[in-house]
Amino acid sequence: MKFSKLTKQPRKKRKAFYNAALHELQKLVAVHVSKQLKKTGSVKKRALPVKTGDKVRVVSGKFLKREGRVVRVDLKKTRVFVEGIIAKKQGGKEVLVPLHPSNLMLIELTQRN
Repeated sequence: MKFSKLTKQPRKKRKAFYNAALHELQKLVAVHVSKQLKKTGSVKKRALPVKTGDKVRVVSGKFLKREGRVVRVDLKKTRVFVEGIIAKKQGGKEVLVPLHPSNLMLIELTQRN
């Protein structure tokens, strides 16, 4: 994470992350773009910020190879919530599992400006 090129100190990087504005945190929820999406020619970048409604695939972790639409993006905690990826709590309630964007891959985009 590059907030400042002036320092290498972890405490200053950590402080910059916690005090960052939301428009700066948007860049940190970038997800890799799949090869099929690149072949269509609509995307020329390696990674794009994920948005609600995008279709993603989990590429690592407990929910490997599962796909679904993005329901919510938490910028402050840099987590993405995908429909269909749920966990049961002790009381039996089902909740969406927060996933880190580095574990996801974009398959399909929603309308972007």
